[in-house]
Amino acid sequence: MNLIYVVDPMCSWCYGFSKPLDELLATPGEFAPLQLALVMGGLRPFTTEPTPPERANELAGHWKHVAEASGQPFAQAPHTALHRPGFVYDTEPAARAVVTVRKYWPKLVWRYLKAVQHAFYAEGKNVVQPEVLADVAESLGIARADFARAFASEEMREATKEDFAITQQWGIRGFPALIAEHGDHLHLVAQGYLPIDALRQQLAAATQAHG
Repeated sequence: MNLIYVVDPMCSWCYGFSKPLDELLATPGEFAPLQLALVMGGLRPFTTEPTPPERANELAGHWKHVAEASGQPFAQAPHTALHRPGFVYDTEPAARAVVTVRKYWPKLVWRYLKAVQHAFYAEGKNVVQPEVLADVAESLGIARADFARAFASEEMREATKEDFAITQQWGIRGFPALIAEHGDHLHLVAQGYLPIDALRQQLAAATQAHG
């Protein structure tokens, strides 16, 4: 089965959903062999204004709900990236970093996405900064200079915009979204967080619906 995962590395429910999705990939069962393709959704790309403290507190409150639902670890205020003075919640750089790894180191892209999510949510690192994204790449064995050069390229900027455009063409406004590919048809399996059992049920229903 081919699945398309529409995700933003700086979307908290996507971070939560990476746990059941990881479990599905590790033990696909009846859905084997399972192929997963990543498309960047574009949660808040090209934001330029710093996050006000009250907005940071509001978002951190949302993160508690994700932590409770998913069991994923989160940094606590005031130790989140959100609470750093001048933090700009621009999701384009992290998305472009994932697109870069998808292009040049495709076997590492799922691990890289999860590592960026963990750096941002659990460790409170500012993954808007290119050097932090390069740190994450380096931690997976990717040559830092090679990553930095590709990440900064016009080609990767354009490829990232193409991902955002595809997401909009599909009419997907919220993340995470999981799509099953059946021949020429795309079937929305999940929109939003699902625990593993519900995810398997939705996939089974999608499979049966398309024979």
